[in-house]
Formats: sequence, structure tokens, C-alpha cells
Amino acid sequence: MLLEKAGIPYDIYERALEVKQLGSGMTLNATIAPMLRQVNLFDEFVSLSKRVPSIQIAREDRTFDFSITGGFDQAMERYGGETRLISRPVLYDLFLRQVPKERIHLNTKIVKVEQDKNDVRIHCEDGSIIIGDILVGADGAHSTIRKNIYAQLKEEGALPPQDDMPLPFNTVCLVGQTRQLTPEEIPFLAEKECQFVRIVGDNKPYAWNTFTTTQGTLCWSLVRFLEGESSKEDDSFRDSEWGSETAEEMCEQVGDFPVIAGGDKKLTVGDLINWTPKELISKVMLEEKVFQTWYSGRTVLMGDACHKFNPSGGAGAGNAIHDAIVLANHIHALSLRPAVDKVEKAFEAYKIERIEWVEKAFATSNMAQSLVGQGIKPTILRFVMRNMPEFMKQRAAEQMFTYRPQVAFLPLDDTPVLVKPAPQHSGAIKKVASLNMASS
Repeated sequence: MLLEKAGIPYDIYERALEVKQLGSGMTLNATIAPMLRQVNLFDEFVSLSKRVPSIQIAREDRTFDFSITGGFDQAMERYGGETRLISRPVLYDLFLRQVPKERIHLNTKIVKVEQDKNDVRIHCEDGSIIIGDILVGADGAHSTIRKNIYAQLKEEGALPPQDDMPLPFNTVCLVGQTRQLTPEEIPFLAEKECQFVRIVGDNKPYAWNTFTTTQGTLCWSLVRFLEGESSKEDDSFRDSEWGSETAEEMCEQVGDFPVIAGGDKKLTVGDLINWTPKELISKVMLEEKVFQTWYSGRTVLMGDACHKFNPSGGAGAGNAIHDAIVLANHIHALSLRPAVDKVEKAFEAYKIERIEWVEKAFATSNMAQSLVGQGIKPTILRFVMRNMPEFMKQRAAEQMFTYRPQVAFLPLDDTPVLVKPAPQHSGAIKKVASLNMASS
């Protein structure tokens, strides 16, 4: 979308035959509000989403323990945007509508990447070879692009040992979204704001979430905590990918877990499963890792391909969008047919700007996961959160919401805010980009 706004030629290659409507709800906060205003999508995003006033932590007996409200109150005045819940398929559709269809090539599986000082070449399963100046690997946690450049770097002895380790995970997640329901079926749906409820299992290694949407559906997710750390390479998890095929057994195990739906309704996870089209229920491993190598030559990574968060913290989508903003700024500043050393310099600047914030978000996501876990540490953490003074919550919120990057080559968002945004290094390259465009 941003490359389209910049007038930079690009093509998107996707191995799937179609864009799958999988996933649950996604929370996005004030840190992406400036960009949405810059591309004239803010109002539509607000209309498609619901404001999250708090995250309600509850017990398995359907009673509420405490609410997380820090940073949600007065967020528009303080940061220029609010935390909002949007259905994952709805968000995908919003962004996809900004990209011309001819730019997207489905059913194109990349099997090999080659690059040199002149260009980068992707080899596809159908035998075709595509040549370009820059390759952006935005292909998820199990990125084919990352595996290819890491294999090359390993042969050269240039891959850090930690980047050669498998993606670790200690949780498995079941997600889905019901069909459109009525307030009679789910009383919470009558509420204007998103009812975000997170239930902690009673002496069982599970926690589960429900979120109401503008579309009259209920998004839900359920996390199972594993006893030890695993990886995709473990035999017992070789088939644990996004998809509906592996979810049935887990659905049977959790059907009697209680759900808080508002009013006097006493529903269960099983009711939500029954209201959800089978093909829209997915089981997925929740890997967690921040890679140190984000680029090599003319190839660069972004989003889950270079940093995978546990979704408990709601930071994955927002940080992927931040990556896109900063990377687009640096690509826009490059001249036409840039030399490989200029490309790598731009990629290094992109990583330097993003890595600090990514690591902070990673720590926050880990804490959010611990909050609903079992054992002494999660119990202590819940006690602290339950009794934390409001000023400390606001201070923590400011640390999370001050980084609000903007697109350097579009008119800047000047919405008045009480809390100034953190410095954005890629915002300073706007003049360089303008000079490049004028001379080309």
C-alpha cells in the first residue's frame, strides 16, 4: 500500500490460492493512527472496529478479577488514537482494497532466492524466475525468504548462532470467529464498545479470550500452555500449522470451558465452536523470537519473518505495520536501480530504528502471556496488576504509545496530542527522497 502511494513499482507473490479468512480479532492502538490518517483510512478503520475500554481478566467461575485500563482512558487526547479491536479478515480486506489486483500474484510458491551486486532473483515452483532490485520477505514466522538468505549466510560463516536455532514456542492456540449473532444470543453484542474478556483457567494450563466486533460476531481464541519449550521440528508438532485440519481434536478438549457473554447467559467455548464455520477455526503454534539478522544484500525481512511475538500482548500486527512504514521510508529515499551498498545501508538504518522498539514489544508480549499463565510467577504478576496505582499504568502506557511512526513522503499527520511522539529517524530522510526524485 505504501509503495503504491510512493509510486514505486512492485509485485506481491503469495503461495496461497486465495486469501484465507482465518484468524480471530486483532487489537491495534494509537501507534498506527498517524499512518492511517496519512493514507485516508482512519475513519474507515474506526467504522470497522470497536474501541477497547479495558481488558477484563476473569475467573473460570465467570466472576471478574480485575480490569486492565492503563492507557485506554483519554487515549485520543493523549496519543491521537485509541486501542481498537478489528476482525483479522476485515483488516486484511481493508488493506488489500488499497492494492491494485494486478499487483498480487496468488498461487506463486517461491523455492529459491539468488542475489548479487546487480539484482535479486526469485525462483518459483512453476519454473519461472523473477528479477528485481529489492526483495522484501513478509512471509511470516516460517519465512521461506529468511530460510534462503540464512542458508547463504551460514555457508559464508556470517550467520549468528542464535539465528540458526529453531523457532521456540511453549503455547498452542485455537482461534475462530463466529457467524453473525444477535444480542439475544450474546448480550455483550449490544454494547457499543468492545467487550474484551480474558479468562484464566482454574488449575488447568489454559486461558481463553473473547472479543465483540462491529460486524456482530464474537472473535475467540484459546491458548494451551505446554510444559516445556518446543519447536516446529519436534515430531509431535510437525503438523501444527495455521489451518482447520488440525483443530478438531483440540476443539473436543475445550468444549465445556465457560464463557462470559453478558447478562445471565451461561455459554461455553463449545457454543462458540458450534457457531463458528468449521473452515474458519484454526490451530497454530505461538512461536516467540526476535531474530538478529534482518537483511542480506538486496533482501530484507519484516513482520513475523524477523520478529515473532506471542499474540497475548497484541503487538504483532502493530509492529509489522511499523516495519512497513519505516522500510517504505528508506526504500523511497533510494535512487532508481540503487547499488547494493546503498541498499544495505538503508536496510541497516531500518533495523537500527526498529530493533529497540521490537525488543520492548517482545518483553511486553511475554509479560502479557505470563499474566494468564499458571504457577507462582503469573499469580504474583496478577496481584501486582490488580493493585497497581493508576499513575503507574499511565506511565507504562506512555512508554508503549510514544512511538508513532509516520510516512515521510506523505503529508504528515498533525493531530494535536498531549504526549509528543518519540523521535523517528526515518522521518528525517524525506528531503533526501525528494532530491532523488527530482534528479531521476
